[in-house]
Amino acid sequence: MFLTKKHIPRRTFLRGAGVTVALPFLEAMLPAGTAHAQTAAAPVRRFVGIWHPHGASPGYWSPTTEGRDFEFSFITKPLEPFRDRTVLISGLDSTAAYSTPEEPGGNHARGAVLLSGVRPRRDAVSPHLGVTIDQLIAEKYGRDTLLSSVQLGIEDASHNSGNCNWGYSCAYTNSISWPDATTPLPTEVNPRMAFERMFGDGSSPEARRAGRLQSASILDSVTREIPIFKQDLGPGDQAVLDNYLDNVREIERRIRNATSNPAAEVTAEVPFGVPESKDVHFKIMYDLMHLAFQADITRSATLMLGRDLSGTTFPESGFIAGWHGISHHGDIPSNKANYALINRYHVENLAYFCDKLRNTPDGDGTLLDHVLIYKSSNMGNSHRHAHEKVPTILVGGVDGTFKGNRHIVYPDNTQRCADLLVSILHLYGIERDRIGESQGPLPSFA
Repeated sequence: MFLTKKHIPRRTFLRGAGVTVALPFLEAMLPAGTAHAQTAAAPVRRFVGIWHPHGASPGYWSPTTEGRDFEFSFITKPLEPFRDRTVLISGLDSTAAYSTPEEPGGNHARGAVLLSGVRPRRDAVSPHLGVTIDQLIAEKYGRDTLLSSVQLGIEDASHNSGNCNWGYSCAYTNSISWPDATTPLPTEVNPRMAFERMFGDGSSPEARRAGRLQSASILDSVTREIPIFKQDLGPGDQAVLDNYLDNVREIERRIRNATSNPAAEVTAEVPFGVPESKDVHFKIMYDLMHLAFQADITRSATLMLGRDLSGTTFPESGFIAGWHGISHHGDIPSNKANYALINRYHVENLAYFCDKLRNTPDGDGTLLDHVLIYKSSNMGNSHRHAHEKVPTILVGGVDGTFKGNRHIVYPDNTQRCADLLVSILHLYGIERDRIGESQGPLPSFA
């Protein structure tokens, strides 16, 4: 028997003026007669780290039962449709964010501990932290992708609102992604700039600006290539490609509509291009990560939902008050209930992202089967500036084998958030015994 089926390389791109469009996985990328596990269809492990400030409302986050088939709490209820891929963890302490007698205060200046488990240094000549797990994962899995990692955010770091306090560098609140101890990676809050980084060809801002003036879409510059490329694809692959290109065009349209002048360039002084609506901003950033995974542009991403001491309001949550202000609920029942609405709203946005991933085929499963989303904070009860019992959410299957439908509860003052980081690295085949202030991997985790 002769196998004559031709296949195209997984790293195939459509190229045009100032544009490089990565492609989703297609059946045509499978060599004939080769097992899926040995091809581009083999599961790819992806990672997302999501940070939010100000903890969660006490009594509204942690489910009342542990183990399997637990009852979702008010805040985590939006994740119930993804029960089979969800793990909630109660009882972890963010010890690297503690104040000490030698370094008091600064509770709102240590967001960077999320993925590092390293205590930030105060009054240092330059910021000093440690490598973060998203970068360790990117180092191992991102060598063959266009971007080894992507760092996204919602709030503009150029407008510090008093959160670089108590002698701590602003770097600890501006970035949660560090490739080494002294290099915080910048967080991109502008959807247009993030989109152009994903689909641009590395050309200058001036060239990209000229391209936007000439074209309604980046896809316009590859219009001629698309029908030629599709000629050798089967009907199924053509449908997958059409769906993907429609998604690219749609998110580009939404970015354009969310901003008022597509020809403008972003600068630190004029942060043009950031949507006024935080709800629109959240969804666009989640959609960008979805596209990046679908086309294998990157396998490691981070998203900062806000910044410490944020005064942002979220009308869509059903309650309007500044984020930091309402997090100091004073243990007043009505205030805690209102703060829980804001916490739940952020989980609803996470569920929106999970739904996109679950509905996108990927190899022998879906994108949700082949990712781990880690969403957490550096605080538990923000009113008390407490760094114990930090709300921790994990969603995804990593490589399809990570078990969901679990609420894991650890006894008070026994396990650290940094221990979870070690356990996550082990899921990605990165065998570290310690990271930051970890004591070792979490028991009864995998």
